[in-house]
Amino acid sequence: MKKFIYIVLMGLILSCTDLDLRPEYGDTGNIAFQDVNNLERYLAKIYASYSLTGQQGPAGDADLALVNDEGFTSYIRAYWKAQELTTDEAVIAWQDAGIQDLNTHTWSSDNQFVKVLYYRLFLIISYSNDFLEQSTDDLLAEYGYNEEEFALAQAYRSEVRFLRAMAYWHALDLFRNIPLVTQITADFPVQTSPQNIFDFIESELQAIENELPDPQQNEYGRADKAAVWMMQAKLYLNGEVYTGNSYYTQAITALEKILDGPYTIEDDYQLNFRADNHTSNELIFTLPADGIQTQSYGGATFLINGAIGGNMVASNYGTSGAWAGLRTTKNLVQKFPDETGDIDSRAIFFTDGQSLEIADLTVFTEGYAVPKYTNLTTEGEPGSNIEFADTDYPLFRLADVYLMYAEAVLRGGGGSEATAVNLINELRERAYGDNSGNITIADLTLDFILDERARELYWEGHRRVDLIRFGVYTGGEYLWPWKGNNIDGASISEHLEIFPIPATDLAANLELEQNNGY
Repeated sequence: MKKFIYIVLMGLILSCTDLDLRPEYGDTGNIAFQDVNNLERYLAKIYASYSLTGQQGPAGDADLALVNDEGFTSYIRAYWKAQELTTDEAVIAWQDAGIQDLNTHTWSSDNQFVKVLYYRLFLIISYSNDFLEQSTDDLLAEYGYNEEEFALAQAYRSEVRFLRAMAYWHALDLFRNIPLVTQITADFPVQTSPQNIFDFIESELQAIENELPDPQQNEYGRADKAAVWMMQAKLYLNGEVYTGNSYYTQAITALEKILDGPYTIEDDYQLNFRADNHTSNELIFTLPADGIQTQSYGGATFLINGAIGGNMVASNYGTSGAWAGLRTTKNLVQKFPDETGDIDSRAIFFTDGQSLEIADLTVFTEGYAVPKYTNLTTEGEPGSNIEFADTDYPLFRLADVYLMYAEAVLRGGGGSEATAVNLINELRERAYGDNSGNITIADLTLDFILDERARELYWEGHRRVDLIRFGVYTGGEYLWPWKGNNIDGASISEHLEIFPIPATDLAANLELEQNNGY
């Protein structure tokens, strides 16, 4: 099911560290792309750029020469850190330069992890722009494509536009004030308004929606209509943060399309985070992984190995790695009725030898461990490789749709409160094993939704965005350990809702302006 992402890029060498230049090809573009299979390989490279780090797994031929540890340049690893280590859901013990700054909200424009985020996103955008320039109708005719090959190329173009839109959505969310570049150029890019970026993403998704396969009709791990609807819903739900304008009605429209689709909530919550999670009918769009074919130190390998240490036994989670890094704060633990998971089975914490309180961020045994992701199958067997996980990263899943729908209803987007309650209760009945955790319409409030999103979606890369949308990420209304570099938590400035443009990019392009506050 995962074969697409494993296509070997033989004969098509892609690398680029200068965002103003085209990627380098083993053959020149007009020769390489005379074979439609090379377009497919290029498409696979762009998909892989969200999780892999270069041409040689797990390391050795990096796409980006930014840091000493190539594993740091895995986009989804960097993205997860930005969305989770900056919140109440996760802390990390490591002491690599700049990583503790994410725990304590003290990052600067020189932070290496911020740089990886920024340059990886614009590398994906550059790859995408080049793909689209190399596959215009005129060039396809020059390549001599027949009707079937032409249709394939058009389908690939729609997927690349999706992947570029996702990169722009993440860049808008993380950096806000960014350039809009849709073609390879030697000109220095100039920043545009967040509204213009929002409008571009919206228009691209609308343009490709009917060009992509129906839900679950593309190869696993590739974009389809449901992935588009999910990104639309994410864009619209956060649109007020990004632009100052509300789009909750549009969010409901997109979410209802997914709700009418073939996806279902799995009886087993943890199936979504195991080595065989590709069998889950709850997952809408993932970043596929395979311990043999797609080795990297990012993705679920990072989330599994990074969360094992102390008294934990790595083999109990299908791996040989115990990197002793990731834990959680008491704030997440205390959102559950008990920490054992006996009441709400989503509470997946390892407590033996771990303290709830965190006096020292760099000590793994301070803070509960969170073995939510494993490299074990449902049958309890390890994945294909005990060093690199088979577990796919769940970018979009149906449970999130349920929670987003309920929130959009409460924010005035339309829909039905009764439907929202039923959807939430479906999640809670899975978690509790019965209806003892069910809620009523009176219980359905925005405060409840924020906490329920934490209980259902923790460690899935949503928390920073959620806290910002609910207005409690910055300021002092909601505190957690080490927020603002204070053991008890402290108020932080609103400018920290977005990250700084890297100092290296500002120095290279005098047209750019730094985000306020940095």
